Amino acid sequence: MVHPLSGQALDGKEIHKGYEIKPGTYVLITQAELAALEPPESREIDVLAFVPGSAILPVWYERPYYLGTGSKSLAYFALTRVLEQRGAVGVARWVMRKRRYYGAIRATNGHLALVSLRSVEEVAVAPKLKPNTRKVDPRELALAEQLVDALAGEFDPSAFRDEHRRRVLDLIAAKASGKLPKPAPRPRQRAARPLGDALAQSLEQVKKERRSA
Repeated sequence: MVHPLSGQALDGKEIHKGYEIKPGTYVLITQAELAALEPPESREIDVLAFVPGSAILPVWYERPYYLGTGSKSLAYFALTRVLEQRGAVGVARWVMRKRRYYGAIRATNGHLALVSLRSVEEVAVAPKLKPNTRKVDPRELALAEQLVDALAGEFDPSAFRDEHRRRVLDLIAAKASGKLPKPAPRPRQRAARPLGDALAQSLEQVKKERRSA
């Protein structure tokens, strides 16, 4: 940090944290004042309520954690079974890294997972879209149904890998062996097309790939 007029470096004691409430006016805040606002450390997870799983939209979910039993706890597996049977999730709160979090406790493959939830300030409100009053085109509906049927399958999480990390590792390996890698060709930007044309082309591409497989 340097002084804006003299350009000289500032000592750490000369630097203060503040919040600008209006142009040129700041409220200074000390580190001790910030520390006093931190919640007390705790290893407990407080369950506030149980709600239907469909009540929490995907936009609220942020980061998952697996919850272990810590011991042969029958209550842990009993709660897991009830949540699975009812399709419910528990709304919980806890303290981690000097911050209070809220999350959803979900039953996943016989175990419990705690998924942190975004705060209301972080979630954008969906625009109020007008309901569709246009009659659905039978051709577009048939194409959409064919495309969904053609691509129907099982969810395979192993297929979703970090491609950028793989390319970086390949670059490192190539340079380590003395090779000069060639840059990958960039795909051309395609012009926007009507949805019906895009569905038809996607379906034809799927059929073509399956014929050549």
